[in-house]
This record gives sequence, C-alpha cells and structure tokens, in this order.
Amino acid sequence: MPMTGSPSMYRLEADGPDRLIAVLREQGYTVVAPRVEDGAIVILPYEDGDTLPRGVSDDQSGGHYRLVERDDEKLFDYTVGPQGYKRYLWPPHQTLWSATRAEDGGFTVNEVVVDEAPLALFAARACEIDALDVLDRVFDNGEFVDPLYRSRRERAFIVAVECSRASETCFCASMNSGPAVETGFDIALTELFDGGRHSFLARAGTAKGAGVLAKLSPAHANTEQAARREAIIAAVAEGQTRRMPGNAKDVLRANPEHPRWDAVAERCLSCGSCTSVCPTCFCTTTIDHTDLTATNANRERVWDSCFAIDYSYIFGGAIRRSTRARYRQWMMHKLTHWHDQFGRSGCVGCGRCITWCPVGIDIVEETRAIRAG
Repeated sequence: MPMTGSPSMYRLEADGPDRLIAVLREQGYTVVAPRVEDGAIVILPYEDGDTLPRGVSDDQSGGHYRLVERDDEKLFDYTVGPQGYKRYLWPPHQTLWSATRAEDGGFTVNEVVVDEAPLALFAARACEIDALDVLDRVFDNGEFVDPLYRSRRERAFIVAVECSRASETCFCASMNSGPAVETGFDIALTELFDGGRHSFLARAGTAKGAGVLAKLSPAHANTEQAARREAIIAAVAEGQTRRMPGNAKDVLRANPEHPRWDAVAERCLSCGSCTSVCPTCFCTTTIDHTDLTATNANRERVWDSCFAIDYSYIFGGAIRRSTRARYRQWMMHKLTHWHDQFGRSGCVGCGRCITWCPVGIDIVEETRAIRAG
C-alpha cells in the first residue's frame, strides 16, 4: 500500500545496497539486479557471489554503447542498459497452456499458474518505473487483465535508484518520467559520493518498503543530505540535451504523409532492435507446439515486433508492406495513439531505441524534423 505524505529520508552507509539485497533474499524474493556481462549492464537474477556493478559508467549515443571504468567505487553511475525489467513481468517466452492426450482419446488442458518466488526488481530507474505504469494500463486496466502479468506484478518489490547523471540519449525530463523517482516504488535510493565519502539516501514508498528498510537500522538523513539529493536531480535534468516536443502527439497526428517518413525509411533496417529494448513495447505472437507422438501440446506467447512484415499479415498479405509504413506505425503508436488508448504517451524517454538502433535513428530528432515542416 502506498504511503501518504512525504516519506522520511534515511542514510545508509556504502554497504547499504548489498545489505538490502541480502534482506530481500532472506524474505524469499528472487532479486533481479544489474550486473556487468558481455560488455554491458544487464539485468539478471542475483545469486550467491554476484556483485553489483562498481566503478562502472557508460558512454551512449546514437548506435553506440560502451562501458567505461571509473576510478571510484560508485555503484550506480551508469544509466540504462539494453534490458529492462519488463522481461521479468512480461517474459519473452511464456507458456499459456499445455494439453495432454488421454487414453480414451480426449485430452486435458493444463492452465499455467505462476508459482515462482516473488520478484524484487532492484535498481530500477525513474523511466523504468514509469514504464511499469504503462504496462499496467495495457495488461491490468480494468477491462482486460492478463493473469500471469498481474500475478508477477502484484507480488513484485520495487527498489528504485535515482540517476546521478544523464547519458546523451536520455530525455526522460521532457517526458515527465524522471529523473526523480516520486511514485511506484517500495524503496528508493539516491547515491551520494562527496569527498570520498560514499553513502545512500533511502526513502520508503510503501508500508512493505518501510518494513524492509527498518531491518537495515538506518540513520535519519539531515537537511544537507536531502538538499544534495535535490541538487543531483536538478543537475541530471539540466544535463539532458534531448527534449521531446511537448506537442509531439498533435504534430505526428497531423502529418501522416510527411516526406520525413520516406527519409527515415531509407535508413531504417526494420531489424526491430528498438522494439526489443523498449521497456513498454508489448507486441506478441503465439506459437503452437506438438510433440511427434501427438501426446503433448502447448501454446507459447513470444515477443514480436511491428517491424516484422508478417506482424500485420492477414488473409491476402501484410497490411504494412513498406519500411516507411512500419516505422510510422511504431512511432505514431508510441507518441500519438497511446494517448487515445491508454491516456498517456507510450514513450518514457529512456533513450534505448536511439542507443541500440544500428544506424542511430533518433525518435526525438525525427519528431522535431516533422514539426519543422
């Protein structure tokens, strides 16, 4: 249950995050946390012996991602990597049901029940938490409920970490999704690193979070430390060089035949990288499997992409045959049609689609070009 009023702010020593992970694991959570692997910050289940990224930053721009070593012990100086937390609430592969043939010629359908341990999503940034709000509106909106998503989401414990810097591709400030973490968390951390002293500010956003935080016996933060947090947040917002136009929804809606769609289509590879790294894209398809004996069958839901030509296939062929049509569909759905469907933008300004596009296509630049006429 969310807490009312302004949450108390506490101070944790440098080992605070590690102790917090230990407490969550003791309480039965599967902690999903960042780790350095294959030259990137990835999100994986935390196991004995695992460590959080320490002394690591990242360098991102259009079509470019590199990790950079720091000469200090900061834990969270990176921004976002190629993976989001969506994959643990809405997995890339999900069995929907299975069936077994009976001896009498009939069959039994087995419904899938989520019985794994509850998840603790550790070190989620403001944009990623805002992305969970988007997914909630898609999969648990009152009219439609996906039971597998709801089961994981309701039991998830969210540990947020506020960014201490912005990458070149970040634009969360102009999407009103960050960099400050205000809602949607159980515990929020802000890393402080002044004069060689390493500590963390911690806030509880729910009663559940307050109970976990109390187990760490934190000291109350003073006004100077609280002011330091405000300064960090302000600096991150000011450091974002990209700004999505505030009227993007109306600009794109008014320009479905703008020549810029042709220009971007000449560069776009229709590879789907942008949709695979996006924390809010939710397109899927289903695949049916049957074994060679025709005894066991199952239906699996897998991630798909609107950039795949077969995604829009109906009897007679694909509706969106050209790269121009597929890119326009993705961008207009994200920035325009989501407002009609879900009451908000489908973009949270994380910048992943820019970083991981092989040719560096920039959703902000494309919107500005169309607005400029």
